[in-house]
Amino acid sequence: MEGGENSKTENPNWEIELRKYENVIASGTNSMKIKAIVMLANHSKQVPQHVLSTTIPFLIQILDHGSNTENDSPPSLLQEAAAYCLKCIACRGDGTMAVEMGRVGVTHSLIRLLPRADGKMRKVLIKCLLVVVSFCNTSRTYVAANGGLEIIISLLNTCSSDVRLYLLEILSVLALRREVRKELVRLGALRFIVEAAGVGSMVSRERACQSIGLIGVTRQARHTLVELGVIPVLVELFRVGDNGVKLVAGNSLGVMSAHVDYIRPVGEAGAIPLYAELLQGRDASGKEIAEDVFCILGVAEANAVEIVGHLVRILRESDDEAKAAAADVIWDLSGYKHAISVIRDSGAISILVELMGHGSEEIKLNVSGAFAQLSYDEAGRTALADAGAIPILIDLLLNETEELRDNVVETLSNFHEDPLYCDRVSDIVNVPSFRNLQNRLISIRTSNEHMTRSLRRTSVEQLIWNPDHV
Repeated sequence: MEGGENSKTENPNWEIELRKYENVIASGTNSMKIKAIVMLANHSKQVPQHVLSTTIPFLIQILDHGSNTENDSPPSLLQEAAAYCLKCIACRGDGTMAVEMGRVGVTHSLIRLLPRADGKMRKVLIKCLLVVVSFCNTSRTYVAANGGLEIIISLLNTCSSDVRLYLLEILSVLALRREVRKELVRLGALRFIVEAAGVGSMVSRERACQSIGLIGVTRQARHTLVELGVIPVLVELFRVGDNGVKLVAGNSLGVMSAHVDYIRPVGEAGAIPLYAELLQGRDASGKEIAEDVFCILGVAEANAVEIVGHLVRILRESDDEAKAAAADVIWDLSGYKHAISVIRDSGAISILVELMGHGSEEIKLNVSGAFAQLSYDEAGRTALADAGAIPILIDLLLNETEELRDNVVETLSNFHEDPLYCDRVSDIVNVPSFRNLQNRLISIRTSNEHMTRSLRRTSVEQLIWNPDHV
C-alpha cells in the first residue's frame, strides 16, 4: 500500500503491506502518513478484514490526537485523512466493520470532533457516523446517552444543505430509540423528524415514519406533529413507498387520524384511496391497518362517502379476501348513524345481499354482521328488505357457522319487531334458535346492556370524538 508496485500485484502479501503501513504511521512524516492512510482507504475493499481490523485502533488514535485537551482548533489534515479512511472501512461489506469500529470506540471520537470540524472534514465525520450508527446498536446507545443527539440537532439548526440529508438520516436511526424520541419532544425538535420522513433515502424515511407513529401516540405530540405538516408528508410516503413502507406510513397516518381534529385533514390529503389499495392487497397486516383506519376516518360523513365508494368497487371487482375485508369495514361503519344512509345510497346493500347468497363463508359472516347492525335502524331494514335480504337470511338459519347464525337471528329478530315486516318473518318464530336468541336479546335490552359493535382496534389508547364537531 505504501509504494506503487505491491499495490498493483494481483496477490499482494497483506502482512508485509501492513508492517510497512505500521512503520509509516509510527515514524513517518505527516505527509507520508496521510499518503499511506489515503492509500489504505482507496484499497479498503480489497484488504482482508483482519488486516483492516488491525489498522482501526491506529486510525482512532490519530483521530483522537489533541482531543483530550481543551483544544478548540480545527482538526488537522492528518485527522481528516484518518476520518476518511475510517468511513471507507465502515462502508465495507455487510456492516461487520462498522460494528467493530463502534465496539472499539470510534463513535466517541467522531462525536468529540464534530463540533470543531467544518467543511470537508465535517462532511466526512458525519458520513462515517451515519454508517456506524446505522449498523451498530452500541454506537446508537453511546450517541443517545452522551450528548450526541444535541450535537446533531445543533448542526441541523445551522448546517448547509450538503450535509443536511446525512444528519437527518442519522436522526432517523437514533429516533428508533425511545429515549431519543422523548428527547426530541422535550427539545422541541420534532420538525426534524418530520423533515427526515420527507427527504433522503427510502430506508431513512421509513425509519423516521416509524418513529413518528410511535411519537404520535401521545395527544400533545400528535398535535405538534400535525401542526408541523406531518399529514401530507406521510401521505406522500404512503403513495410512493414499496409495500413495506406503505404499511409503516399507513399505520403512522392512522395514529395521526385518531383525533376528531385530524380525521377530515387525513381524508382531504388523499389517504383514503391509498388505504383502499392496502385493503385489496395480499398483505394481511395491510388489510388490518386499512380496516382499522377506515373505521376511524368514517366518523366524518364526507370520509364515509368516499370510503364506501371504494368498498363498493372492491365488493364488485376484487377477490374473496378483499371482499371479506370490505364487508367487515361496512359492518363497522354501520354502527355510525350517518353511515347508514351512505351505505344505502351507494348500492352496497344489493351487492352484499348477492354475496350473502353466493360468497365465501368469511364473506357471509361479515355481511351477516353488517346486516345485523343495519337492521337496528328503520332505514336500514327498509333497504335490506327492498334488496331481497329476508328470504336469504331465513335460508341461512340452518347454516353450520354459529356466529353467522347468531347474526342472522339477530337481524330477523329486528325485522320481527317491526310491524311492517313482522308478517314476512312470522314463520320463523317457532324455530328454536330464533326463539332462544330473541329471548336473550330482550333480556339484554331490558338491562340496558346492549351495545352496537365498537370501533375497531387502534394503536392509540383512546379516540376522542364528538359527532357534533365532525
